[in-house]
Formats: sequence, C-alpha cells, structure tokens
Amino acid sequence: MQRRDKHNYYLDIAETVLERGTCLRRNYGAIIVKNDEIISTGYTGSPRGRKNCSDLRFCMRDHLNVPRGERYELCRSVHSEANCIISASRRDMIGGTLYLVGKDAKTGELVSNASSCAMCKRMIINAGLEKVVIRDTKDEYRIIEVQHWVEQDDSLTGQNGY
Repeated sequence: MQRRDKHNYYLDIAETVLERGTCLRRNYGAIIVKNDEIISTGYTGSPRGRKNCSDLRFCMRDHLNVPRGERYELCRSVHSEANCIISASRRDMIGGTLYLVGKDAKTGELVSNASSCAMCKRMIINAGLEKVVIRDTKDEYRIIEVQHWVEQDDSLTGQNGY
C-alpha cells in the first residue's frame, strides 16, 4: 500500500468537510493547515441562524440563471474559505496553507478549474496565508502562491479569476 502524499491527505479532509455544505449549486470545503496542524475548517452555507438553500429547496442564482462567478450578492451562502478564515485567529493562519475542494451539488463531480472568488482572495491575502492548494482530480491539484494574487491585482484589470 502506498502512503497518500500530504497535499492529497489534506485535500481529502477538505473534501469530507464540503459534505456539510448546503448550497444547491456547488459546495466547497476548505481547511487551513500550518506546521502540519489543521487550524480550522469551513464549508459553503448560510450564515448561522438563517435557513439554508438546501432547507428552502430554492436557489435564487439558479432561478435567475446566473452564471458561475457572477452576482454573489444574490447568494445566501458564506463561502467555505470565508467560513474557514472566520473560525481562525490571524496569528495562527500567517504563513499557512488553505486547501480547497469543490463539488457540483447536482452531479457530485469535482468543480473543474475551481478557484476562490475575488472577495475570498482578498480575505486569504489579509489572513496572511501563503499558499492555496486546489483539487483538480482525486490525485491532482494546483498550488497557488498567494503573493501571486497580490501582484496580479484582479481588481485593477476587471478580471476576477473565473
């Protein structure tokens, strides 16, 4: 038996976390790791105390045929990266890595070309995280240096990374 590499080990955990997600479109799971210790976890879901889309059986963005990556103000959910960051202390996150996995809620397939939205990128930068590792397939992933997001300021170009 071959031992699972560390990045896929943490991505597997993030994939388990996303199973708590309540979005009817796409669910993401995120974990923050520093010095081989899980600092926090987060999944896609409505703010505490509010009804989830899965409970309501209704998604406004689906209803309006809003494309992926647009009109997030219509969404009831807090993104997994944001929930993960909210649950941790900045001093614990500085220099850490965020692991991210997304699945289509209807098909259960991994989200192709998954990426953090512009707002989550800003939170990741401010949290002091160093890297983001995003699952592409069960065994393949991309490693993004957060400094790249700082240098490639998408708010100046109008490109949001989708």
